[in-house]
Amino acid sequence: MAKARSALPRSCICIVFTALSLVCVQAQTDPLPSWNDTAPKKAIIAFVEKVTKEGTPNFVPADQRIATFDNDGTLWVEQPMYVQLAFMLDRVKQLAPKHPEWKTTQPFKGVLDGDMKAVAATGERGLVQLMAATHAGMTVDQFQKIVTDWLATAQQPRFKRPYTQCVYQPMLELLAYLRANNFKTYIVSGGGVEFMRPWTEEVYGIPPEQVVGSSIKTKFEMVDGKPDLMRLPEIDFIDDKEGKPVGINQYIGRRPIAAFGNSDGDQQMLEWIAAGDGPRFMLLVHHTDAAREYAYDCESSFGKLDKALDEANAKGWTVVDMKKDWKVVFPPGI
Repeated sequence: MAKARSALPRSCICIVFTALSLVCVQAQTDPLPSWNDTAPKKAIIAFVEKVTKEGTPNFVPADQRIATFDNDGTLWVEQPMYVQLAFMLDRVKQLAPKHPEWKTTQPFKGVLDGDMKAVAATGERGLVQLMAATHAGMTVDQFQKIVTDWLATAQQPRFKRPYTQCVYQPMLELLAYLRANNFKTYIVSGGGVEFMRPWTEEVYGIPPEQVVGSSIKTKFEMVDGKPDLMRLPEIDFIDDKEGKPVGINQYIGRRPIAAFGNSDGDQQMLEWIAAGDGPRFMLLVHHTDAAREYAYDCESSFGKLDKALDEANAKGWTVVDMKKDWKVVFPPGI
């Protein structure tokens, strides 16, 4: 089966490439033009200059310059709910006509009624049921096409833009700046790996082989006489919290020297990377800007930031105050 071609909105691609072009033009004078000249920007530049200066004790060879980024809330918007959850809910509604039993069966009834409390009450069991109904029973290529088609039309409810445009301009600049200094950038996210891989290269410049995420089991099968991979309704790996260092070790094979996150789900990744030898850089994005994006931390259902913020303050990690430290939040046009 042929691999699904990208169907991301042309406007999304233009915005991202325009944003990255602006970075290239301004890089000679300011590698991070959308960052205010506050402590986080200075810390980033100081770290990069330190590890790239040959002949010094802190020099890190290019093949060891690895940086990992959480996705939800670190690279793109995660409010009012995770994007993949919005995809899952839309898929339930789309498939509902083929499943009349869902009208009276939780958690599907809650989704169809817009009763998220009822959905939440079903706990992990309900989430697995939703996942099985919306993410499994198809080939890998079929699922990727479904994701790509959904992202081409779905919009973030507040900003009325495709989710792939609701990415953070300062973080796009940071990714470009690191790569310009021979860093290899990876996504390490609790989100589904095959939900992210169809679009991360166009949006972030991160190819699918550099995306680590949660996964369900797949099985090799002959489909219509052709070899293929079928997605099964069973969890394989959860790439969140303690799972993130495990995933990095399993799929990347080197301990990174820099890590970027925004929530308690990223704490163990940052702790493990910080514990390595040599220069290290840890950064948390703190969502403090209700006017331009959202303001949330310890009370949030999505992207909760509580213990990780305490850890950052205790250990001297860099914390970005979105309201104070970013000149802009989104790429031009949003």
